[in-house]
Amino acid sequence: MSNPRSPTRQRLINAALELFAAQGVTETTTKEIAELAEVNEVTLFRHFGNKHGLLLAVIEEAAVFTNLGQALIERADQTSSIYQALKDYATACLQALERIPEVVRSVVGESGQYPSENREALGKGFTQANRYVAEYFQTVIDRGQLHTHLPAEKLASLLNDMLLGYAVIEFTSEFHDLWQDRDDFLENLVTLFLHGAVSQTPGVISPSYPRGVVRFDQPIEVIPVEKVADLPANLVHSILQRAKKAGLSEYALVYVLFGAGLSLEEALRLERSHHIHDAQRQILQVSQGLVRQVPINQWIMGKRYGSYAKNPLTQWLKSRKDAHPGVFIQDSRSLRATRQESLLEDEARQIWQQLADGLVTPEGQPPALEQTQQTWRVEMLIRGIKLEDLCILTGLDGGQLQPYVYRAREKAALEQAIRLDQRG
Repeated sequence: MSNPRSPTRQRLINAALELFAAQGVTETTTKEIAELAEVNEVTLFRHFGNKHGLLLAVIEEAAVFTNLGQALIERADQTSSIYQALKDYATACLQALERIPEVVRSVVGESGQYPSENREALGKGFTQANRYVAEYFQTVIDRGQLHTHLPAEKLASLLNDMLLGYAVIEFTSEFHDLWQDRDDFLENLVTLFLHGAVSQTPGVISPSYPRGVVRFDQPIEVIPVEKVADLPANLVHSILQRAKKAGLSEYALVYVLFGAGLSLEEALRLERSHHIHDAQRQILQVSQGLVRQVPINQWIMGKRYGSYAKNPLTQWLKSRKDAHPGVFIQDSRSLRATRQESLLEDEARQIWQQLADGLVTPEGQPPALEQTQQTWRVEMLIRGIKLEDLCILTGLDGGQLQPYVYRAREKAALEQAIRLDQRG
């Protein structure tokens, strides 16, 4: 038996892959493959039996598929998110297939000409590859303590069937309207699996939403246990109005918290050089934790607070006569503030308590400072931002943001029900 790792065998596989991709399986001869691999034809037959045996080896052992399998093993230890697992695998699989479109076309169009033993071997090869994918999904399912309505092997099988179907259609036809692009196909595919096959605990199924009524591009992976307590618009505007009356510094701080979704710690670490603005945009460079850029919204809960060039933050910075680099500094009227220092967290929380004094949330509690960030995240989702884009802006992964997705859909569903009732 030949050694699968022998240099000669690998040269033949590489040569076959190159020729199959360039001119198809049927048009490629064993003589051409042997010549490209710099061996004689007898050597090819000794290793693989015939051309279709070599094709099977190409599918099983070509680097593009080997790398995909290795990537699966690595990713299985890095995520407990079934959404991310499905998306990562499906993306990697399609990228692998897109590197060899001619091989895919040949397998589809010419498989009827293969000898029966090669078709059987090809089927066994696909089955074995499917088991690797199933093991990957099972690892992620076990780690996330998820319940699936299908076993991992069946989940993998159906997913692979759909991915191969996508590749066949893309590589053999043009000008169809089945999906906009690969990303559109992947998003809808993962959504279908999450809504129909996965939930967090037995008997709990993620709710589905009618397309065309209320649509968010990302699926709800689980029914979240964590409660998101965003603030209603009237409370947000009341706090902002109180801050405006309290002073430029207070107004700017609350504006940044509600308009950019920063944590208090992130806001207090801002420096003037982190503020980028002109007539077309207003951005903050966040240096705390994951370094990232975040826009400050002009519109907060349906009301506009200035423009990009003139707003509570720019007005506050323009009023400053000091040279301190920090955006938020201690009140110069304070007896302690003989020289300018950055605003401390305790002082910022005291400011918030004064602004929120006497106000009550729908849950019957005083508004908490941390609710500014929750409110911003929910509002961004309601306004249409994609989950992956919100991940970039917040530095969080999709699993951490799922409670916000659910809360945004909950609010959208309520608004939809109200509109339906108003129609009569």
